[in-house]
Amino acid sequence: MTEFLQHLVNGISVGTIYALIALGYTMVYGVLKLINFAHGDVYMVGAFVGLYLANAMGVEENPTIGKAVVIFVGSMMICGALGVVIERFAYRPLRQRPRLTSLITAIGVSLLLEFGFQLPSIPHLGIPFPPGPTPRFFPEIFTRVAWEPAGVHISNYDIVSFFLAVGLMLALQYVVYRTKFGTSMRAVSFDAQVAGLMGVNVNRVIAYTFALGSSLAAAAALLFAGSRPRIDPLMGLNLGVKAFVAAVFGGIGNVPGAMVGGLALGLAEEYVSGYMVSSYRDGIAFALLIVVLLVRPAGLFGTFRPEKV
Repeated sequence: MTEFLQHLVNGISVGTIYALIALGYTMVYGVLKLINFAHGDVYMVGAFVGLYLANAMGVEENPTIGKAVVIFVGSMMICGALGVVIERFAYRPLRQRPRLTSLITAIGVSLLLEFGFQLPSIPHLGIPFPPGPTPRFFPEIFTRVAWEPAGVHISNYDIVSFFLAVGLMLALQYVVYRTKFGTSMRAVSFDAQVAGLMGVNVNRVIAYTFALGSSLAAAAALLFAGSRPRIDPLMGLNLGVKAFVAAVFGGIGNVPGAMVGGLALGLAEEYVSGYMVSSYRDGIAFALLIVVLLVRPAGLFGTFRPEKV
């Protein structure tokens, strides 16, 4: 029973990270009908921004809650700005082109971030960027506290991850369904051209959507790096794919679906690696994607919408 509960805690901890990244996928797709494959690499950028801020503030010697809040807010703001830049210069000029063009561009932006961050830095000029290909150690941005109720190991990082993910999901639901900006988002998602004719600033709505999604990726990166303190320029590749599977599983474009999909994938990985073969852990995401596409292509909470051609 203790082993079962430990896998449950670990699965929820990892699943909340997947869910936060999946929220960014599902928001962009819901508004723009675009799979932003660079989103996983924005997650990676968030981890390195957090590392630079943590080193600048001396967090490794003296971690405090105040410094952690500054690091979280700073990383989310910088990644939000990066999302706006990517949308403005990579996707907006191609918005009227076939969707395959935007998809290929997204892959190109992803590769640019991955390999751009592997370029060697210029330390003799006082420039610590790019970080280079060597993995880096990520310090604890707030003091880790662990408990073992009934023999189950759980830390304050697990608790913060879960409640932050749930809180952000509820906040997004409020923004989407209870604010003027959310009404504009839903209008653009339904028909961007008609929304523009009705006075909605379509470009601004899409830019803000990218900013929100990228900010969530940064929050996920800091939570993941805090509990698994090893970051590198390719860290977003694997997690980005898994978060995309989580978004598809829950119903891409649906905010609660992204949360459920992330948690389901995290739990599936933990129980498969714990009770079957650990090498199958990464393969379960792709197996889950195949099953969903065969049985229910729209996902658990998604709805099928036929397109006119």
